[in-house]
Amino acid sequence: MFGAGSVGCHLGGLLAAVCEVTLIGRPQAMEAVRERGLRLTGGGRADTRIAPALLRASSEPSAVAGADYVLVTVKSGATREAAAAIGPHLGTDAVVVSFQNGLRNPEVLRAALPPGAVVLTGMVPYNVVRTGSAAFHQGTAGALMVDDTPDAGALVAALRRAGLEAQPRADMGPVQYAKLLMNLNNAVNALSGLPLRDQLGARAYRRCLALCQEEALAAFRAAGVVPARLGPVPVSLTPRLLRLPDAVFRRVAAASLRVDGRARSSMWEDLERGRPTEVGSLQGEVVALAARHGLAAPVNARLVELVREAEAAGAGRARRWPGAELYAELRGAAGR
Repeated sequence: MFGAGSVGCHLGGLLAAVCEVTLIGRPQAMEAVRERGLRLTGGGRADTRIAPALLRASSEPSAVAGADYVLVTVKSGATREAAAAIGPHLGTDAVVVSFQNGLRNPEVLRAALPPGAVVLTGMVPYNVVRTGSAAFHQGTAGALMVDDTPDAGALVAALRRAGLEAQPRADMGPVQYAKLLMNLNNAVNALSGLPLRDQLGARAYRRCLALCQEEALAAFRAAGVVPARLGPVPVSLTPRLLRLPDAVFRRVAAASLRVDGRARSSMWEDLERGRPTEVGSLQGEVVALAARHGLAAPVNARLVELVREAEAAGAGRARRWPGAELYAELRGAAGR
């Protein structure tokens, strides 16, 4: 697991029961793992503790040497740097899997790794938040997805043995676009300062997300992109669903609110810890795609600005936007 933060430690901890796992992450975090192991909660599983002896933890990229699979979970902005760090140490048969947000990380890895390196696209659908120095909580559900190729076979089998739902997919490109639509909520959640369940339960915040998704869908249509359908509702109808009054939304979209009370977006966690966010690979991707096809995406562009302002405020100091104020700000940006 290269970039073993919340998602990397969660996946690595569960996989440790069925295969040899090395976590590679920040020195302080890896020291905590070496001392205490991992504690994993949520996801419908019993409280799970992984003893330190079951994991190898390192902060050195050279620790990927000898790995059959290298699962990359760094933030999108660190992908090129990650490839440069692990490239010299990869075995010739190693398979690199991007379990990252955004659209371009697999192609960035392919371009920066040694020629011939096998890179697969993966997708993690659920939220994981750090609840302690070596404790992680899965707050939402869903199936992991990965390119349906022979190179993925052993990984999918290991994930399933570890109790994780894993689906090989032949349409990972459309899956990535569908996940991007979902991840546009990360910025809204981060600026709200609320748990995901509370934020999604409030119509004003959902209307903010609907504005983001409408711009994204327009850009997708212009680019000839058809996102995969990952849930019961076609993506084209999602903005309309998000705008429903709270009482109606609760009835027709109960699954959307079936979220652990502790779940928050990774972007919220980044702001709390004073780290750069992935807003450029989420809202920024929509802005760039729209511009390439002669369209504007002012709502997504304004959210990039607001998140950048929150980053500049420092750890835990970001402004918390009430739903009505954030919605008015975004409508104003769109000239509505």
